[in-house]
Amino acid sequence: MTKKTSHPHQELFQEVIEKSSMKQEVFKATQETFNFFKTVSEEMAAEYANTAKKLKAEKEVPMEMENHGNFEFSLKFGGDILFFVMHSNIFEIPRDHNVMRSTYIKEDKERSYCGIIHIYNFLSDSFKYNRMNDLGYLIGRVLINKEQHYFIEGKSELGFLYKNFRHSIITPESVDKIISAAIRYTIGFDLLTPPYDQVKLVSVEAMKNMLDTIAFKTGKRLGFKFYPDQDEEA
Repeated sequence: MTKKTSHPHQELFQEVIEKSSMKQEVFKATQETFNFFKTVSEEMAAEYANTAKKLKAEKEVPMEMENHGNFEFSLKFGGDILFFVMHSNIFEIPRDHNVMRSTYIKEDKERSYCGIIHIYNFLSDSFKYNRMNDLGYLIGRVLINKEQHYFIEGKSELGFLYKNFRHSIITPESVDKIISAAIRYTIGFDLLTPPYDQVKLVSVEAMKNMLDTIAFKTGKRLGFKFYPDQDEEA
């Protein structure tokens, strides 16, 4: 009787199934996290509306959450807009990243695969007046693994507060803190006058376009670069 041999590609197919299943698990965790961000932002906008009435501000300063689909929504307040954008793909943390030295990752390498939610800051007037040359800034990004553990790369409040990958688990309460930190950073991140030499020359075309839109490039920090604040995490 001839002994049956296993399929020559069985091991390869098993690897495909395991890797794909793991990434689907990470995607599901990231999507659930993104839904937390949407829900908390909606609740925050509603709470703000009620509070603003009680404060009786001289001028109306709304806070509005707008859904743009499965992977994006915005939160507008004052003269700013925060865009929260979930990437549809899953990424592995680079080997030279500080987080990769943690025992949490060494115990299970699959924990290094993460979904990403980016947080961008734009001026609301950039969209109101269709200023296509204006700049937005990445102020932080949230990385979430299959266990819904997360860490944040970002500036100021965002970068300093959320470093412990092992113990930081996404909840509506933690998402509220992240959104609050993003708003606090944004309102302290003021628009600066661009250098004179950068705007002293204007083309005829640009001046004509100003009838419909302001063609000068506007941003809170022209030349600003995103440098994540990184500390070692045990």
